[in-house]
Amino acid sequence: MCYNFNMDYNFWLKQEEKRPLYPDFEWKKPENKRRAGKLLLIGGNAHGFAAVAMNYKAAVDCGAGQVRVLMPDAVEKVVKNQFPDAVFLPSNVSGGFAKSGLDQALAATDWADAVVFVGDSGQNSETGLLLEKILLKSDKPVAITRDAVDLLRGMGERLMNRPRTTLAVSFQQLQKLFQSVYYPKVLTFSQNLTQTVENLHKFTLTYPVSINLFHKDMLLAAANGQVASQKFANPTLVWSGKLATRTAIYQMWTDDPIEAAAASWLN
Repeated sequence: MCYNFNMDYNFWLKQEEKRPLYPDFEWKKPENKRRAGKLLLIGGNAHGFAAVAMNYKAAVDCGAGQVRVLMPDAVEKVVKNQFPDAVFLPSNVSGGFAKSGLDQALAATDWADAVVFVGDSGQNSETGLLLEKILLKSDKPVAITRDAVDLLRGMGERLMNRPRTTLAVSFQQLQKLFQSVYYPKVLTFSQNLTQTVENLHKFTLTYPVSINLFHKDMLLAAANGQVASQKFANPTLVWSGKLATRTAIYQMWTDDPIEAAAASWLN
């Protein structure tokens, strides 16, 4: 891919730890817990639910007004005392979500102001079908991260065209997402940062989805053709899903997905 010398890169917003892009964001944080938003975390299966626990704590610490979790009932006996407001859906034979739990799942999303698919859901096709239906039948803002991205990648255009959807991904996951919609730009690990930014700029002009990417010690957030970037040295915060959860909470306090992402990187 050639560098585009004719492109005006005024869509690229560069943030530094001591130079925030949105210095007034702190004023948007609700002081009253009742106004701080209701967050629903969806994930877990019979073989793992650590991500749900980590992100539940992260959401509470971040300042969400209320936090609930949606998990398969295969783990209910183990975790019911850990999550007092948990909603447990029927499990399939693999210990993930069964499709019969759709009505309960939609009721839970109706309660929430924002939803995060935190992963650890396994790669069961029935679980994937349930999550797909949640996305298609609910209009709530949704962030999708970790292995939940892989589970839903097969939605292709339906996923990329869903409004108010944020995909927090690795570079390899982004490559596969581009392939899933036959996007005519090739992503390679050898390309430089400018080329990656240009690709994200064009992709989010084509699709309404927002992309949050961690690659080569750099965080990138792209939406509506804008791209924000910042150097970042804490990959654990990314791979655990905590950063995606924090961004989802911040997006309950602002309508701008770029502002929510950039502010979450600093706090």
